[in-house]
Amino acid sequence: MSKKAFGLWSAIFLGIGSMVGIGIFIVIGEAGAIAGKLVIFTFVLGGVIALLAGYSLAKLALTYPSRGGVIEYLVQEYKEGVFSGTLGVLFYLAQLIGLAAVTKSFGTYAATYVEVTPFWINLFGIGILAFFTLINLIGASIVAKSENLIVVLKLSILTLFVAAALYYVKPQLLLNTPTPPLINLFYALGLVFFAYQGFSVITNSVEDMENPSKNILKAMLISIGIVIVLYTLTAIAVLGNLPLEEVIKSKDYALAEAAKPIFGELGFKIMAAVALVSATSAINASLYAVTQISYELAKKGELPKVYEYNIFHSKEGLIISALLIVPMILFFNLEEIATVASIVILLIQGFVHLGHLFLIHKTKASKLLVFLAVVGTFGAALFALLYTQQKMPQIGVYVVGAFVGACLLELLLRATLKRVIKKQIREA
Repeated sequence: MSKKAFGLWSAIFLGIGSMVGIGIFIVIGEAGAIAGKLVIFTFVLGGVIALLAGYSLAKLALTYPSRGGVIEYLVQEYKEGVFSGTLGVLFYLAQLIGLAAVTKSFGTYAATYVEVTPFWINLFGIGILAFFTLINLIGASIVAKSENLIVVLKLSILTLFVAAALYYVKPQLLLNTPTPPLINLFYALGLVFFAYQGFSVITNSVEDMENPSKNILKAMLISIGIVIVLYTLTAIAVLGNLPLEEVIKSKDYALAEAAKPIFGELGFKIMAAVALVSATSAINASLYAVTQISYELAKKGELPKVYEYNIFHSKEGLIISALLIVPMILFFNLEEIATVASIVILLIQGFVHLGHLFLIHKTKASKLLVFLAVVGTFGAALFALLYTQQKMPQIGVYVVGAFVGACLLELLLRATLKRVIKKQIREA
């Protein structure tokens, strides 16, 4: 019998590497601008929601072990109908929106080396998207092979920054700064969850995991637990070294800005460089997932037969996905893209955990914990929508538009291609 690719610690490392990426570089400033010093508690609460969601997903993965992950669970829960198909298409669109947020963030951090203007941000964002689209079209895998090195690099530098920043924390910035209304803590939840959302990748590895019944839940909880600590300390480091007005002013690149008081301009450049490395890693990995797996699931209703890192089999999906991302980079700012991505991802997660309640007799999960996952994910999405209604009312329109667009696309695919997103696992 061949040895499985993932043991407990390799699965934990996979989860940490998937969570600690460009997300924290994007949301620390955006969420801090909303919740001020209360964002420290928002990261804790967001982590608790991630733990509950991770528990629910781990139980589903053990019952329905499939690389289809979230889409497989949705089809098992809601059957092979229009609703599950719509959520499957929405899952694909959500990954596109998330990818747009990552490329926009790359553009923002890259522009700090030149001039932070919309022209440079968009130029760098579209440039990096075009570069990785080309790389994937020709099937090059050098970036994929360097993924572990990138994970070690970004974790090491972020940990070093946090350790140094905590040493230099100015308590008066945390204690004497006016406390925002408590409701702001909850308003920032949606954005904060965006920094955690990579944990679901652990469930996609269940087929390649040693002793999954013992390891998958442990890997999920340990990896999220470690990231909660890292993110909470990062929030303390940023808010304890940067006045709130500076966090708000530099919210798109606040993590790099927070390195200035400690390490000077060199620290800013190094943290910006780490953000760029994290973004390139996320763009490359996401393009693969979106085009090779999510696109084919959305269009054909089944997983691709080839999993190797080679997109020759999916040029259509790659090109269409890249073209759909470009207008999002051009016409939306980073806060808008990140907010829409986080809300849509939370809503999809909410529907997964709500559907889990229908299958709880099969998964043997705790009804209370799964119910709390439903409340947490839908609740965070609701608070985010309530906040945007005050500050960015167009966000609600974009979210509704994403749902309507996914539903229309699902109906069109069913009518023209006769395709149905099918269960990958059939019960005996």
